[in-house]
Amino acid sequence: MTEQPKKKLGFNIIKNDPTEGHGGFGAGVMTLDNIAPVIIDIEEGTAEVDIGAMHARSTVERGIKFLKTKEEVPNGKPYWLVWVTIEATQEGPLYAGVTACEMTVDRAIRRGYKSLPQHVNYMDKSMKRHIIVEHMDEKSKGILAEFLKNHNAQMWEHSSVELKQGLHAE
Repeated sequence: MTEQPKKKLGFNIIKNDPTEGHGGFGAGVMTLDNIAPVIIDIEEGTAEVDIGAMHARSTVERGIKFLKTKEEVPNGKPYWLVWVTIEATQEGPLYAGVTACEMTVDRAIRRGYKSLPQHVNYMDKSMKRHIIVEHMDEKSKGILAEFLKNHNAQMWEHSSVELKQGLHAE
């Protein structure tokens, strides 16, 4: 009888809480229920949720080979990938974590630039309720603020002063 290799307990991303409060097997597993990737097209002045970005497969990213430096993609069109985490509070839901990552794409040569480690770290920081938007250009901050307000005005109203000031919306 051949011995089967032991299955390793890997990193799991799940939709619902498997522990239902018992804290046993599966405790500490990351859930992505309350986070959404928003892609900002700076030139077009648009923002939209693109769930494909959760796995680096957004409409913007598909078919693009990403290189290590911006200089390798001199004609890249600028985008922001913004991780938005929503939290339910007693006052109501709010935008709790918002972090923005830079990305450029040159469709003509099917190449682009992004820092995958930064994208992963910023997703984590968003989930930990950080606001990191100070490095965004003013136009993009305005696009994001309008998108968040229009997406859900109540969540915008309940959101932190830090977010509103960071986007120069207050």
